[in-house]
Amino acid sequence: MRSSQFFLPTLKETPAEAQIASHRLMLRAGMIRQTSAGIYAWLPLGWKVLRKISQIVREEQDAAGAQELLMPTIQSAELWRQSGRYDDYGKEMLRITDRHDRELLYGPTNEEMITDIFKTFVRSYKDLPKNLYHIQWKFRDEIRPRFGVMRGREFLMKDNYSFDLDAEGAKLSYRKMFLAYLRTFARMGLKAIPMRADTGPIGGDLSHEFIILAETGESGVFCHKDWLDLDVLQNPPEAGSDLKDFFAKYTSIYAATDEKHDPATCEVPEDQLVSARGIEVGHIFYFGTKYSKPMGAVVAGPDGEPVAVEMGSYGIGVSRLMGAIIESSHDENGIIWPESVAPFHVGLINLKADDAACASLCEDLYAKLNAAGVETLYDDRNERPGAKFADMDLIGLPWQLTVGPRGLKAGVVELKRRATGEKRELSVEAALAELIKA
Repeated sequence: MRSSQFFLPTLKETPAEAQIASHRLMLRAGMIRQTSAGIYAWLPLGWKVLRKISQIVREEQDAAGAQELLMPTIQSAELWRQSGRYDDYGKEMLRITDRHDRELLYGPTNEEMITDIFKTFVRSYKDLPKNLYHIQWKFRDEIRPRFGVMRGREFLMKDNYSFDLDAEGAKLSYRKMFLAYLRTFARMGLKAIPMRADTGPIGGDLSHEFIILAETGESGVFCHKDWLDLDVLQNPPEAGSDLKDFFAKYTSIYAATDEKHDPATCEVPEDQLVSARGIEVGHIFYFGTKYSKPMGAVVAGPDGEPVAVEMGSYGIGVSRLMGAIIESSHDENGIIWPESVAPFHVGLINLKADDAACASLCEDLYAKLNAAGVETLYDDRNERPGAKFADMDLIGLPWQLTVGPRGLKAGVVELKRRATGEKRELSVEAALAELIKA
C-alpha cells in the first residue's frame, strides 16, 4: 500500500479525552474514530490489525477442535427468560422493542442462543462432544465507557461454548480451551497469566481470567516470578494427552488478582513474588447444567435416559486485545507492534520523493517485497523526512527501510528495527534478503 493512497488520518496532537496510552495512540495513529460514547469506527489501519488478531484466535480455536459459526447480534428476550437471566442481567443489557412489540436485546453474550441452537439439532450422546464458536460484535451499556477500546460499549468478541455428556468430559473441554488461550496470547507476543476468577453473571463453579502484565493495567496482580519464564509455545504438552498434568502445572504456580490476594496466607517468598498491574484479555467458565437444564438441552444417554449436557463458555475480547497489546508494547514515539499482528511488516520510506533515483529504487524494492509476500507500506508522499519518520514510529511497523540520496550514492539503505531502535546501513540486496527472511 502506498501512503499517498492509504486512508491514514494521523494526528500530531493527543485528543483531550484519551486517558491511557492505547487510546491516545490508536486515535493518533488513525486506527479508530469515536462515533458516540464507547462506540468506535475502525479505520483501515485498525481494521487490518483487528483482522490479524481475529485470525490468530480463529486458528487456535480450530486447532483445539472448536467449529466456527456466526450468530446474530440481536437476540430474543424470550430465550433469556428461559434461562432466568433476562431480569437479572442489569442495565448493561440494551433492551429493544421492534415494530411488532416483540422484546429483543443486543447480545452481551450468547449462552442462551447457542444452547437453543444446540438443543434443536443434537439429541444423542453419540453426537458429543461439541464445541462451537463465533467472532461477533457485542454490546454492553457501560455506565462510564472509557479508555477507548479497553472499556467500550460495542466490542468484538470471540465466544465459544462446549457441550459434553458428563463433568469429566466438560473439564477436558475446559483444559483444551485453557491451553488454546495460552497459545493464542503467546502468539501475539503477550505473557498471559491465568488466575482463578469469580464467575459473575455467567455462573458456574470453575473460572479463570487471563491477565497480561502492563504498567497501565486496570487492577493489581500478584504472581510467582516463575511465570515470567514460562513459554507454552516452547514447551507444549504431549499431543493427544488429557492435559491434566499440563493444567495442574499451570494452575499450581501462584497468581492472583488483588481481590483474591491475601498477604497473610500467600506462601510465595517476598523475593519470588511479582507485584504488577494487569489487563484482562480472556475469561473461561465451566458451569455444568446452569443453562442446559432450564432450557431443555438434553440428549439421550447410553442407557436411553435423558441427560442434561454439561457446558462451558470461553471468551476473548478481540478488540480489547488490540488495546492491551499497545499498552504492553509502546514507547514515547508510538506503538511497537509484535510481528504477528502488525498491520504491515515493513515501512518503506522515500526521503526525497521527487528524486528520480530514489523513486526508482523504492519502486523496485516495493515490487520485490510485495512479490515475496512481505506486507509493505510505502511512504511515497512529498513530505519532509521528519514527518515521515514520526508517522512510521507512531504506527509502529516492525521494520523501517529508508532510502535517501546520500545513502544511494554510497550504495546503502538504512534498516531500522522498531522494537529496539537499532539502525544499520546495508546494501540493497542484504536489506531485502533480511526483510524477506524475517
